[in-house]
Amino acid sequence: MIKAIKGMNDLLPQEVERWRWVEKKARHVLGLYGFSEIRTPIVERTDLFERGLGHDTDVVEKQMYTFPDKSGSSLTLRPEATASILRAVIEHGLISEDPIQKLYSIGPMFRYERPQKGRYRQFHQINAERIGEESPFSDAESICMAYDISKAIGLGGLNIEVNSLGCKECRPRFRKALKAFLYQNRDGLCDDCKRRLETNPLRVLDCKNISCQRIVQDAPRIEEYLCNACKEHYNEVLRDLEIMGVPYSKNNLLVRGLDYYTRTTFEIKAGGLGAQDAVAGGGRYDGLLKLLGGPDVPGTGFAFGLERVMLLVDAKMQRQQGCFVAVHGGVNVKEEAIRMLSELREAGIVSQAVIDRSLKAQMRRAARSGYRFCLILGDDEISRSEVTLKDMETSFQERVPRDEALTRLQGGLKGREAL
Repeated sequence: MIKAIKGMNDLLPQEVERWRWVEKKARHVLGLYGFSEIRTPIVERTDLFERGLGHDTDVVEKQMYTFPDKSGSSLTLRPEATASILRAVIEHGLISEDPIQKLYSIGPMFRYERPQKGRYRQFHQINAERIGEESPFSDAESICMAYDISKAIGLGGLNIEVNSLGCKECRPRFRKALKAFLYQNRDGLCDDCKRRLETNPLRVLDCKNISCQRIVQDAPRIEEYLCNACKEHYNEVLRDLEIMGVPYSKNNLLVRGLDYYTRTTFEIKAGGLGAQDAVAGGGRYDGLLKLLGGPDVPGTGFAFGLERVMLLVDAKMQRQQGCFVAVHGGVNVKEEAIRMLSELREAGIVSQAVIDRSLKAQMRRAARSGYRFCLILGDDEISRSEVTLKDMETSFQERVPRDEALTRLQGGLKGREAL
């Protein structure tokens, strides 16, 4: 038997329904903020990510799936979405059509790393990119939108952490001070952080190794090195978040794993996941569009890790406003069920039936279907021109006139108490 590649998982039908529910909720919130969907290829030229993410990042150094094609070109399965979306913006001249672009994508990414709970080699993200705005308001509204998505999909115990990484003017001073501090404590760093000390010292602040975490508690704080422009930007982001009613806490140790971030960075953590509790993160990336060959236009964005989100989504949330039709009786009942299915689908109600099984077996299948309602037809119902409607979530059921069934299904059952 041939099995799936390690870290690349199948999504089975019942799981897909939960995923679609989450994606629908996210799309609704993104639409409220004026975002439009974009879809990019999963394979890009390798230099797009090497240039955009930074040669010294863990993603480029160790995690990318890179291979030559038959022409000898180096291609890479996309490890993240931002670079791909910006490449599309540049290639198709979207900025010339509208100087402010609000785009989102939902799809798979690929990184070679050790599979663990909520983190896989093929993983899925919801990405949102806001291009062409440099105001602190756009940063704050991006964070607010990510917060609204978190609430819409029912995540609890939310904790939003915010930091500023400064800009190309002030970050080098902080980097120099941090590097000097880390050299003094080099012996206590893990092997990865000893390597990062030479290539990307800011990443040491984000290390999960206990020894490294203890050391960086006394490290210089980037907020102390921000230039006046970055301080003003950061303070205004925080003020806007307060006006928007978004709860947050400042975290001076918060950095991102990719080189393109500047100024605002943030992370959303959710309760119930243990140590690996981050479900979303992002920030500002001014200069990235220019680095990739486009105009010098600012941007900000974020990504949700869907595998982690799905660990927290209540299974009850997947019930569709659909209807399973169950039958018990003679030929007349079967014929009426077929007519009923046609009417339901014509009215836009998802429906199905398995009419060659016992009623007990049909009801078991109705429970597994994930549909909110079950419509039951039998000889008695046919003789009275009625149907029985059952709410599969509450177990409430009632007889209603046949000609009212569609209306009742479209509006939902009124009763809420189980029989």
